[in-house]
Amino acid sequence: MRRCLGWLMWSGLILWCGIGTAMAETPKTVLVLGDSLSAAHNIPVESGWVSLLDARLGKMVPMWTAVNASISGETSLSGRNRLPALLQKYHPAVLVLELGANDGLRGLPLPLLHDNLVAMIDAAQQAKVSVLLVGIELPVNYGPQYRDGLRAIYADLARTKHTSLVPFLLDGVALNPALMQEDGLHPVASAEPKVLETVWNQLQPLLH
Repeated sequence: MRRCLGWLMWSGLILWCGIGTAMAETPKTVLVLGDSLSAAHNIPVESGWVSLLDARLGKMVPMWTAVNASISGETSLSGRNRLPALLQKYHPAVLVLELGANDGLRGLPLPLLHDNLVAMIDAAQQAKVSVLLVGIELPVNYGPQYRDGLRAIYADLARTKHTSLVPFLLDGVALNPALMQEDGLHPVASAEPKVLETVWNQLQPLLH
């Protein structure tokens, strides 16, 4: 980037452009609010998809940065409670919202999950933050009615709230035993680049 040092005289005006340059170099922030799937569960933190995202964003011009506010065990309600303070602290330009898996595994009534996601999307959009909603799929033993209902929540919210959508975070990963940890729920480190690409396909347009 071309730097401007000192005073610049132009058309009879004295301009100090160091301030403008500093402001231009301040990276914008992608805030990731998720659960263990985004918190690098049982793998090195630097191998997780959010760390890989941060490394990629740091190479962009202008530069972006990723803040990972994900916590293992996070539910949509706890995320809803934490989000206002996170928005105030980090002032992100984009929110990647990856919550709902723990709600689903606990059999939370789907209307409650829906309401929590709506509240988080509304809070972000009121703060002029673009939202990328990230969906999740449950194991087949949860039954088609609940699984279909969960899937529909993400699709419906993306349409009605005009957010971007990743339908399934672990697309191309979850059904491959070689890419999953022994618990069958979390990817191994070698699968995280593929998870990143799934997110990146929908995130990249929001960065421009």
